[in-house]
Amino acid sequence: MTAPEAYAVRTASATTSRGYLLWVATAALFVLLFAKPAALLGRDWWTNPEAGHGLLLAPVALWLAWKRGWVDPARPSPLLGGALLLFAVLVRETAELAAELFTMRASMLLAAVGLIVYFRGLRQLRAWWLPVLLIGLSIPLPELVTSRIALPLQFKASALGAQLLEWRGVPVLLSGNVIQIPNHQLFVTEACSGLRSLTALLSLAVLMGGLWLNAPMSRVLLVAIGIPIAIFINGVRVFLTGFLVYYVDPKMGEGFMHITEGWLLFGVSLSLTALAAAGVRAVERKLGHAGSD
Repeated sequence: MTAPEAYAVRTASATTSRGYLLWVATAALFVLLFAKPAALLGRDWWTNPEAGHGLLLAPVALWLAWKRGWVDPARPSPLLGGALLLFAVLVRETAELAAELFTMRASMLLAAVGLIVYFRGLRQLRAWWLPVLLIGLSIPLPELVTSRIALPLQFKASALGAQLLEWRGVPVLLSGNVIQIPNHQLFVTEACSGLRSLTALLSLAVLMGGLWLNAPMSRVLLVAIGIPIAIFINGVRVFLTGFLVYYVDPKMGEGFMHITEGWLLFGVSLSLTALAAAGVRAVERKLGHAGSD
C-alpha cells in the first residue's frame, strides 16, 4: 500500500469513528434531556385509558420506520435540523417550568424530527411521515382540550341513544346527558362520551390510510369517515345499554357487561372503518391511482 493510499484509509477510518461518536453523543444527550417526558408518556400509556392506544401506535411506528429504512443518498440539513433541535430544547424547558405535559412530550417528537433532518435530510423525514404522525397521535391531548371535546360528545351520544330508545318504544326523558327511563336513570359520563374510542379509531384510520391508500385526499377522506362512525356507534352503545337495562336487567348497564359491550362495539367501529378503507381503495384503483409514497 502506498503512502497516499494509507493516508486515505486512515482518514476514512477517522471520519467513520467521529461519525459513530457523534451518533452516540447525540443519543446520550437526547436520553438525558427527554428521559422525564418519555417516562411520563409511557406511564400514561399504561395507566390512562384515554392514552392506551399509544401502546399499539408506538411499536407499530418504530416497526414501520425500521421497515422503510434509510433513504439513500442521505442529504443532511444541519442548519434546519439544528434550528428544530434548538427550538425543541427551548420548548421542553419552558414546558417543564409551566408544568405542561403535552408540550413537553411534543418537544420530544420535535427533537426527534430535528435529528432526522440534521443527519439525513427532509427526504428521510418524508419517507418516515407515517411513523412520525403515529407517534404524534400517541401523545395524549391536554385535559383542557379533551374536556372541551368530551362534553359535546356526551350530549350527542345521549341524544342519539334517546332517539333510538324512543324508536324501540322505550319511554324516555332526556335532560342534557341524563336519560330517564322507567325505574332507572342513565348518566352518560365523560368516560362514556366516546372520546376514547374516537381517538383510538382515528389513529387506526390514519394507520390504515397510510398502509392501504395512496392518494393523500383518500387518507383524509378515510379519517373523516371514521368520525361519524365513532359517534354513531357510541350512540348505539348508549341505546343498547338503555335497552338492556329496561328489558333485561338493570345490572346490564354496569360492570363487566358494560365494559364488554364497549369493546364489542369498538370492534364494530373498527370493522366499519376497515370496510370504508377497502371501498376508498377500490375507488382509487378505478381512478387509476397507482404506487405509494
